[in-house]
Amino acid sequence: MTEPLDDFDDDDDAPAAPAGPPAAPSVAPPAAPDAAPAPPDAGGPLEFRVDAALAGARLDKALAAAAPPWLSRSRLRALTEAGAVTRAGTGEAVRDARTKVKAGEVFVVALPAPVAATPQPEAIPLNVVYEDDALLVVDKPAGMVVHPAPGAWDGTLVNALLHHCAGRLAGIGGEVRPGIVHRIDKDTSGLLVVAKTDAAHQGLSALFAAHDLEREYLAVAWGAPSTADPRAVGLPGVEDAGSGWLRIETHLDRHRGDRKRMAVTRTAGRRAVTHLRAEARFGPELRPVASLIRCVLETGRTHQIRVHLSWLGHPLVGDATYGGRSRKAAAGLEPEVRAALDDFPRQALHAAVLGFAHPVTGEVMRFESAPPADFAALTGALGL
Repeated sequence: MTEPLDDFDDDDDAPAAPAGPPAAPSVAPPAAPDAAPAPPDAGGPLEFRVDAALAGARLDKALAAAAPPWLSRSRLRALTEAGAVTRAGTGEAVRDARTKVKAGEVFVVALPAPVAATPQPEAIPLNVVYEDDALLVVDKPAGMVVHPAPGAWDGTLVNALLHHCAGRLAGIGGEVRPGIVHRIDKDTSGLLVVAKTDAAHQGLSALFAAHDLEREYLAVAWGAPSTADPRAVGLPGVEDAGSGWLRIETHLDRHRGDRKRMAVTRTAGRRAVTHLRAEARFGPELRPVASLIRCVLETGRTHQIRVHLSWLGHPLVGDATYGGRSRKAAAGLEPEVRAALDDFPRQALHAAVLGFAHPVTGEVMRFESAPPADFAALTGALGL
C-alpha cells in the first residue's frame, strides 16, 4: 500500500525567525466570540451591501470584506460559481466571481445545508486529549493515516472523527467533515488539532500559515547531531544556535528520482526550518550509536524532520525511506540492544508537544503527549 505524503505545508509569508529554538507562540488573541458569529447549522440566506470603498472591486473580494470570518473568499467564490449568489430584488444569479460591483448593491448568498462528506464514519477508538464545541486535540497512534487517500480509503483518522463527532460538526466548507489543518505521517505518533467549525478551521489555518504555534517532536536517530561536528555546521543553511541547538534552514522539494520522497534543494520547493538538539546519547562519547533528539518545527513541510536529519547524516531509527538502518553502527552491541535498533518497525518520531491560541476564545493552550509503548521500549533499551 502506498503511504500518503501526510504533512501540512505552511505558507511562506512569515519572515525568518532569529537563530535558536523558537519560543512558545506569541499570539495576539483573536476577536471575542461575539465578533465572529458561528456559522448557521443549515442553509440560510445572508445579505451583503457593497460599501462605497469597494465600488469597482471583484464580487468575491467585496463579499469577503463584509462576510464573517468563517466564510472565506474561496468559499464565497465556490458558492458564486454554483449559482448561490443573487442580486437582491431581481433574484438574478451572478455566477462570475470577477464581476465588478457597484456601491450600494445588495447581494444575497444562499448557504446550502452541509452535505455528508465522502469518507464514511467508522467506530475506531480515539485518544482525545481535549475537546470543545470548536475543536479537538487527538493523540494519533502510529500506523493510522490521517486523511483518506489512494490505498487508504478507510481506517483513517478522518473516518474515526466522523464517527466520534457524529451530529456535532457544524460543517467545514459546506461539508459535514472534520477540518484537518495539519497532518503527521502514517507511522509517526502524536498530537494533532482538528477543527469542528468553519470559524475554528479558518483561525487554525491562519496560525499554521503564520507559524504562530508550538510544535515539538521527539526522535531517535542514528549517531548524534552536534554543534561541534564541522561536517554538520559546514552544510549550507545549518548554524550553531547556541546551547547545543542546531538551526537548519533549507528548501524541500520532491525528489527528482522518486516522487514519493522529499529532498533538500538549493532554491526549488519550499522553505523549511527545523531546530534540533541531542538530549541524550547511547554509545561511545565521541561516536555515539544513537541519540534522543528534541526537534522544534518553525515550518511544517512534508517529511521535514526526517529529511533534515537524514541530510545531517543522522537518519531516524526505523526510517527505511530516508536511510534509517545502520548495521555498521549496531555491530558489536548486545543482542537485545541491536535487536531494538534494527527491528524497530517505523520511523522513531513522536509529536510530543502542541501549543496554540484557541481560534475562538484566544486562550493559549498547550498539550503534551508521552511517547507510546514502542518508542518508550526503544529508548529504554538504549538507556535514553
